[in-house]
This record gives sequence, structure tokens and C-alpha cells, in this order.
Amino acid sequence: MTESVTITDNRTGQSVEVPIVDGAVSAAEWAKLLPGIWFYDPGLGTTAECESAITYIDGEAGILRYRGYPIEQLAEGSTYLEVAYLLLNGELPVRAELDRFTEEIRQHTFIHENMRKRFFDGFHYDAHPMGMLVSSVAALSTFYPEAKRIDEPETRRRQAVRLIAKVPTLAAAAHRFSIGKPFVYPDVSLSFAENFLSMMWRGAEPRFEADPALVRAIEVLFILHADHEQNCSTTTMRVVGSAHADPYSACAAAIAALYGPRHGGANEAVLRMLTSIGSLDAVPEFVRSVKEGHGRLQGFGHRVYKNYDPRAKIIREVAYDVFEVTGKNPLLDIALKLEEVALADEYFSSRRLYPNVDFYSGLIYQALGFPVELFPVLFAIPRTSGWLAHWSEMLEKNTRIARPRQVYTGQDERPYVPLAERG
Repeated sequence: MTESVTITDNRTGQSVEVPIVDGAVSAAEWAKLLPGIWFYDPGLGTTAECESAITYIDGEAGILRYRGYPIEQLAEGSTYLEVAYLLLNGELPVRAELDRFTEEIRQHTFIHENMRKRFFDGFHYDAHPMGMLVSSVAALSTFYPEAKRIDEPETRRRQAVRLIAKVPTLAAAAHRFSIGKPFVYPDVSLSFAENFLSMMWRGAEPRFEADPALVRAIEVLFILHADHEQNCSTTTMRVVGSAHADPYSACAAAIAALYGPRHGGANEAVLRMLTSIGSLDAVPEFVRSVKEGHGRLQGFGHRVYKNYDPRAKIIREVAYDVFEVTGKNPLLDIALKLEEVALADEYFSSRRLYPNVDFYSGLIYQALGFPVELFPVLFAIPRTSGWLAHWSEMLEKNTRIARPRQVYTGQDERPYVPLAERG
């Protein structure tokens, strides 16, 4: 039996049967029966604005898969560049494909000297790294005018490689500029994660040697943040891309969306919360105050997940590996106690509030030495591959330009009153 829903217009008695396909119903069928009547869905929380084969999320069951592969398996066995290749191409690479992709990325990690010497010098000394990243990614479009030829698959592929390769370089440059240190050139002999850490932390030593456990932690964090379906920044990438803007401009817009504290700043909010709690003994009182409406339990709950965020479980284990090298972040004990108390409390469990990816990621980034203002930048680096995968998929499907409707609540028609007659 075909799954469907029947919609009846009670004003006229007319009905239309709409099939349910892949868990969705067509708004076009609704419009045939009710032209000019729109779904009112603030935040688009119950509206599917596209079809996509990239990322699958089952929020009820706490499942996340990239191209069908469980996130747990990818985090355990892959590198970030393998996952980036998977998101872009739909399949995990064989060795020769991965080697070619990795070499391309390495060769495109450098940025133009004019950008390094002149562009960054135009920022104020205390400019926020995220603001610098938005601007510098947008500026890349002026260095690669061919990027406007978005109808050419090979041209699109080259820009994707360039963006994935250059965003870590720009991110590190923004950080080094903000602390008054000289830029560090990419080291093409290092892996993707090692090279990023080198550009961030290298001093006078001829070659930066990162601890393997910390390199692996960055790889895992980058894998977990590579994509997450139609979130705010990914939707921004698709909306701007639907106007056929070049990928650098679209990616800059996505980074700007991520700049907002409601999207990219959640792990910073968790750190502030844990710091304000201050001690293990204060956890029960803090939980009580949250239940009474005084404050918010940061890092718990998610717009999509109504179960334990699968990424949070993985990050929690990574945290222990990192702290064995860096020494334990004193906030970890508070975080663990807070999780224990909250999960045992019916108030939170009944509301299906569980730790999300941000609950532990900030602790790891802080232990690695990253300042809090760099946290959203660290989010943008891996998410670039996911944004580009969605951008490319959208163009391949020849998606129409985004043009949502609105529910008008303003004035009815009224006559214009000349300025001299207005009282």
C-alpha cells in the first residue's frame, strides 16, 4: 500500500492525496489545492528545503552517518582527509585516490603573498580571528576568478581542494596576527592536522613535532565536525550558492553564519558555565537553579538529537587521551559530575536533554592551548568540506534559487500622505 496523506480544504470540500516519499510530502501538491496558502515554519524546523545524499541523522536514536558510514567507525578508522574525500565524492577513497587528493591539498595550502603581507595588515591589531577568516575567505574569490565558472565540474573540484587546503592556513594566520607573531608557512611534509598545529604553534624550531595523541585528537574532532546535515551555516552555503555565487563567497557567508554565538560559540558557553560553577560541591546547587529557571545547562540538548549526541560519546573518550599528554583540565571533573547529576535527574531525562558535541569539545581545545575566540574558527576548518559537498550537490541537482515565502502581517493598502499634511 502506498503511504500518503489526504489534505482537505474545509472551505470548499476539495481534497488532494499526497504520497509520502522518503519521509517527506511535496509542498507542490499542497499548493495545487491551496494556492497562496503557505506553511508557517519559523526556523524551518519542520521543513525540508532540499534532497541530499550526504549526511543522515536520526535524532531520536542518536545516529549520525556520512554517506551511510556510522560516525563511530569513521572516527575510529579514518583521517579527516579521507572523510573530506568521502563527503565530496560519495565513496571512501582507495589508496591511490587518497594519495592524489592528499598531495593536491598539500600543494594548495599556501596563500598568495599579497594576502599574507598586505591583506592581513589591514586589520586592527585586536581583530577577532573569525572576522578575519570571513573576510579572507571571501577575498580568495578575487585571486581565483575562474571559480565563477560553477557549471564546470573540474573547476568546482579545484576550488573545493583550494578551500579545504587554504582555510587552515588562513585560520592559523588570523591567530598569529591577533597575538603579534609572524606567520608560519605550511609544511607539506606533514599531515593535514600536523601542518595546522605547526602553523599555529611553531616557534624558532626548524620543524614542529606534535604529540601523536594530540594530532589524532585534532583528526577526530575534525571528522566529527565535518558535516551535520542542514544546520544554519550549511543552509546558508546552499542559499547563497543557489544564486550561483562563487564557492569562496558562499563559504564566507557560511562562516559568517557560524560566527553567530548561537551556532559556533556553544562550546565557549560550556566553558564559561563550568568555570562559573567552580567546584564539584557546587554542581547540585547549579542543577537546582537551572531547574528553577535561573540559568541554562549549556552543552545539553540539541535541535536535532533527542538522545545522546553520538559525537559527544566519541569526544569524551578523546578527552582522556588528550589529558594524558597535557594534564587534566580541572573543569573535566566538574563536567563529568554535571553530566552524572543531570542524567540521573528526571527533570532533564524527561525533556530528553543529553550532552551534545559542544559539552566536551571546548575542554579539549582549551587543553590543546587554543584561545576561546578561536573555537568557532576550529569549527569552520573541518566544516568547509561539508559545506562544499552540499554546494556541489546542489549545483549537480540544478536547484532553483532559494526564495522562501512569508506570512505578511503589515498594513493593508493605505493612501500616501504628503509630508506637509502629516500631523
